[in-house]
Amino acid sequence: MVRAFLVACTGAVSYTLGPFGLRGLPAAGVGFLIAMVVLLAELRLRQAALSGLLGGVFGAVLGVFAALLVTLVISRTDEPEPTKSFLEFAALFAFGYLGLVLGSGRGGELQIDAWDGFFGRKPVSAGSVKLLDTSVLIDGRIADICDAQFMEGILGVPQFVLHELQMVADSSDALKRQRGRRGLEVLQRIQKMPQVEVRILEEDFPQAGDVDHKLVELARRMGAKIVTNDFNLNKVATVQGFSVLNVNQLAHALKPAVLPGEPMRVLILREGKEANQGVAYLDDGTMVVVDGARRMINKSVDVIVTSVHQTTAGKMIFGRLEERAEQPAPPLRQAAAAGRAENSARLSDQGALDRQVRPVFPEPDAG
Repeated sequence: MVRAFLVACTGAVSYTLGPFGLRGLPAAGVGFLIAMVVLLAELRLRQAALSGLLGGVFGAVLGVFAALLVTLVISRTDEPEPTKSFLEFAALFAFGYLGLVLGSGRGGELQIDAWDGFFGRKPVSAGSVKLLDTSVLIDGRIADICDAQFMEGILGVPQFVLHELQMVADSSDALKRQRGRRGLEVLQRIQKMPQVEVRILEEDFPQAGDVDHKLVELARRMGAKIVTNDFNLNKVATVQGFSVLNVNQLAHALKPAVLPGEPMRVLILREGKEANQGVAYLDDGTMVVVDGARRMINKSVDVIVTSVHQTTAGKMIFGRLEERAEQPAPPLRQAAAAGRAENSARLSDQGALDRQVRPVFPEPDAG
């Protein structure tokens, strides 16, 4: 309605003044063309950044002053009054438009940091904004990272990400519904942290299609980083030159380094593929194969690492049971063992004596 009112007013003014001797519909057509130029400028300003807007305002003001100087010259000419009026309006629109375009184009050179806090809120630098993906909210580890104060800046949650979480939470599938509700609970937990600032971003890009493309487009507009666990989104954003914070890569980098010869204590959970092997798992899910631990299922044992192998699925650790030093026997057992040794020696001496005596007496004849 506002645009239609602008077009109608511009056409009415041009129809009334009749510039260049034009009357009726031709004069109204000139006003219609001027209104179209203004509407095109509006569409251009919708996508401008703050620095571009400030530069455009400054340029438009300079253009208006230039138009006033031109109108002073036009007012001293011998042209008819309608033509003078039209030239004055044309100069105002032309110089205003030129100042707006040139100022917005060079607005990026303005240093707007000096205006920090002038309006009560410090502007946010683009590099400090992190856009959260649906996958990282459902995963939940981002809340622990924020709680440990390893995530700085502002966490931005786009409205289309919230919409996707709501759709997953309202799904008829029980598993998907649980995942969606977990993502919403994780977001609420992050919002309650005093050291973290969470902003809900209203920007949307219907022409972008799915959520991943919308997230990449929003990151391009804001110059922000993307926090995700999605492998495909990670690759697409990296190829296009965006900074991506992958929680899976962070967890992999924080895994403790295990070297051959180090001891560890693990819980044997099941049998291994090979004979006499037991399998255990570390807290981060790393598989530990222990040789000679098949009989130790559901028991915690001490293991010596023998080798570490890196596979496409992750890291595997191989080890063996730790050999403990034999404990000394109790005194009763030592006495019993000494008694058995003495009896054995006595029997051995008696047998030797029998062997010496028996040959003296000849055996009776069988007949």
